[in-house]
Amino acid sequence: MGYVSFSDFKKLDLRVGEIIEAEKVEGSRKLVRLVVNLGNERRQLIAGVAEYYNPEDLIGKQIVVVANLQPRKFMGIESQGMLLAAVVDGRPVLLSPEEKVPPGTPVS
Repeated sequence: MGYVSFSDFKKLDLRVGEIIEAEKVEGSRKLVRLVVNLGNERRQLIAGVAEYYNPEDLIGKQIVVVANLQPRKFMGIESQGMLLAAVVDGRPVLLSPEEKVPPGTPVS
C-alpha cells in the first residue's frame, strides 16, 4: 500500500459509537445489522462479524466508526458507516476505546 497524505486522512470522520441494537441479517451467515449511537444521531451499520460475535454480546460495546463513508447496501439493507476492526488470523477484532467515552467522541 502507498502512503496517504495527512490532508486525505483528515477527511475521515472517525467517531466512537455505542452499539444499542444488534441482530443477524436474515438469509446471511456473516452479516449483522447494528444500530449505533453516535451522540447526536443513530446510524445503522451492516458488518460481516456474525461468524465471530453473537449479536446480543455486542449491545453496549463501544466501537470506532467511519461516520462519513458513503452509504452502501448489503442484501438490500443500507449501511451508513463502517466499524473498524483489526484482522487476526482472518478473524475480526473490533476496535474500541481503552475506557468508556461519550458516544460521538472524535477519534484522531
